[in-house]
Amino acid sequence: MTTEDRARAGFADFVRAENAALTRFAYLLTGDRHHAEDLVQTALARVAVHWERVDDPAGYVRRTLCTQAASWWRWRRARPPEQLGGSVPERTTGPVEDPDLRLTLRAALGRLTARQRAVLVLRYYEDRSESETAALLGCRLGTVKSQTRHALARLRVLAPELAELVGRAPEEVSR
Repeated sequence: MTTEDRARAGFADFVRAENAALTRFAYLLTGDRHHAEDLVQTALARVAVHWERVDDPAGYVRRTLCTQAASWWRWRRARPPEQLGGSVPERTTGPVEDPDLRLTLRAALGRLTARQRAVLVLRYYEDRSESETAALLGCRLGTVKSQTRHALARLRVLAPELAELVGRAPEEVSR
């Protein structure tokens, strides 16, 4: 087996092992299943080109997903609704089973900035440490801490119903 064949096999194994987790991560960043799948495919195509040189492919792909999701949100905000087709985004089944909680969580995450959304998804959905999150996002540890604090404070104000849906009063939600 040649080096190129081993690289292809390694990449294929990586995709099989990580595709579902990467798609869930992208879904939480975007709130749209189809867009999440597109982002994952684009990110995997990028890592495939550099496969032999990438030390941490999962981190590389997640960082690429965060960057692409932020770019997509910036592009979308810069366009009037008529240019975007004016369609209502479809409701898809996500990783949260309770439909009320899923819809509330989706709406709440949509109210955050792309960076805040990425930090919360990495920290609380993927259970990453602050230092892992900083490395994946290419920022400082202090940035992760402040973005987490600001995002949670913003959610407490904009979506207090999240605390009620998970069975806690808003003041009991971790700060």
